[in-house]
Amino acid sequence: RPIAIMPKMADQRTHLVLENYIGGKFVQCSRHVDSYDPSTGEVYCKVPDSDKEEVEEAVKAAKEAFPAWSSKSPLERSQILNKLADLIDAHLEEFAQAESKDQGKTITFARTVDIPRSAYNFRFFASSILHHTTECSQMDHMGCMLYTVRSPVGVAGLISPWNLPLYLLTWKIAPAIATGNTVVAKPSEMTSVTAWMMCKLLDEAGVPPGVVNIVFGTGPRAGDALVSHPEVPLISFTGSTTTAQRITERSAPHCKKLSMELGGKNPALVFRDADLDECVPATVRSSFWNQGEICLCTSRIFVERSIYSEFLQRFVEAAQKYKTGVPTDTTVHNGALISKEHLEKVKGYVKLALAEGGKVLCGEGISSLDLPERNKSGYFMLPTVITDISDESRCMQEEIFGPVTCIVPFDSEEEVIRRANNVKYGLSAVVWSRDVGRVHRVAKQLQAGLVWTNCWLIRDLNLPFGGMKYSGIGREGAKDSYDFFTEVKTIAVKH
Repeated sequence: RPIAIMPKMADQRTHLVLENYIGGKFVQCSRHVDSYDPSTGEVYCKVPDSDKEEVEEAVKAAKEAFPAWSSKSPLERSQILNKLADLIDAHLEEFAQAESKDQGKTITFARTVDIPRSAYNFRFFASSILHHTTECSQMDHMGCMLYTVRSPVGVAGLISPWNLPLYLLTWKIAPAIATGNTVVAKPSEMTSVTAWMMCKLLDEAGVPPGVVNIVFGTGPRAGDALVSHPEVPLISFTGSTTTAQRITERSAPHCKKLSMELGGKNPALVFRDADLDECVPATVRSSFWNQGEICLCTSRIFVERSIYSEFLQRFVEAAQKYKTGVPTDTTVHNGALISKEHLEKVKGYVKLALAEGGKVLCGEGISSLDLPERNKSGYFMLPTVITDISDESRCMQEEIFGPVTCIVPFDSEEEVIRRANNVKYGLSAVVWSRDVGRVHRVAKQLQAGLVWTNCWLIRDLNLPFGGMKYSGIGREGAKDSYDFFTEVKTIAVKH
């Protein structure tokens, strides 16, 4: 049985106090920000409020570790990544409990999605790093051979969001260190606990001091210091489009490489020949999974008019059965939203829809939620369905990032493609139809980095992940992450 990495709390009034991880050691911080348990609304954790000084120390440690780490063979780095994956798996239940408490998601989601995928991220890149090849070109008429080599860039700055905390942090750390870079990472200050727990496993996995440094804190302080640091040549960021714009401005003077996975306003297109027995439950899941706090969630559902009434009735019935409750309850589908501020923002969009003439068919303002006494101040919200709303409404244009979806009818293929593309985002889309020709035709015309047909969230990590327009810059995946976290050099040899 592995030794516990999460300290036992003496009583519920004792706050968990996190520390930065710099140069292979835990380092106390003199300032902290409060972190809340979303299911109760109570402070339970103190997170370092790091600033330029802490980021400077972390960058220094990463720079010092870079020469030795980058000189290791891909096989040596691969073995260390696999060992770290094994350790995460060995502590899966601890990580899952911590992720659920910290983020508000259900324990079931953390156990079956977040933590297994976090371990798999390391295994995936531990394997893929062994199988890349470089290019070679022969120019016999010039007596030359040309070939490419790829080298790690240096210190990578990684900033990850609060919705899938360890899952998306490891999705960045794994390719960065697999390719020979060292990292300074800043998780969201709202969900820092599992990153801190993972740091306790790095030494045992064989990760040398300084290869992975975690600096906790807010975006305006720690994040800003990281993205504007002149000795951090590349930034990988997942989060809001607004923050990405700020990162672009702050990093521009240093000509940094940027990879950004941003927001979405993802449509589902349901044609009259869709299999509703599959489509309805899958679209309920794609709308509300993880409280709707996934960048890939469906928030606009276009349904062909001839089946609109039937789809709407079946969807609302299924949404009403999509159970929201205390995250530790293994029978619930959804837990709590991340924060009081975010809950109010999401509820505000429902009020806005009503003010614009829309109808709310279930969820917010329609049904009430029965919660235990200690959870009544938690940030819970029922799955909410809005109809009778125009495409120009803010609810149809802006990312809500909560358990809210809008359902509207359409009449023709050409029309629905135009309407689906009529937002500034372009992350993902779903097409429901049994017509193979239509599936290919529509998917090609949708402005989205990922298009699923008759399914949702089936991923092959070898293939590119990312969005168009305001949904991001660059792609992530086996080859794309390898390309981003390395610099390519062409060498010509005359013989």
